[in-house]
Amino acid sequence: MRIDGQCHCGYVTYEAEIDPDDVSICHCTDCQQLTGSAYRVTASTPRTSFHLTGAEPKLYVKIAENGRKRLQFFCPECGSPIYTTGTDEDAEEIGIRLGTINQRRALAPRSQIWCSSALPWVDVSKLPGEPRD
Repeated sequence: MRIDGQCHCGYVTYEAEIDPDDVSICHCTDCQQLTGSAYRVTASTPRTSFHLTGAEPKLYVKIAENGRKRLQFFCPECGSPIYTTGTDEDAEEIGIRLGTINQRRALAPRSQIWCSSALPWVDVSKLPGEPRD
């Protein structure tokens, strides 16, 4: 599926080809803090299928407890999180933040991860996608 999107102010824009079945919800505490919400919804795609069409985003590097780096890209103007990727073998996949995708209404999560970190008032059984940890 061809998608396009942008940050809230439109400064950072992109296009991508995604598999609509590769949309997921993450309940981990990093995603809660990085989104300012109860969970994060991401559409994943190979790096070669993602292309910036506007301004360059700003980068924040999050180092996980296991030492792996997650590269968090966001708009330097409005602060909207746009996408994430990793380093080494993790660099081959881009995780696009669903809220920035113009076609987001057509995309439903198919899985949920880190459900053990879900906030106690979030009923993962009522969210779309198969829960797993």
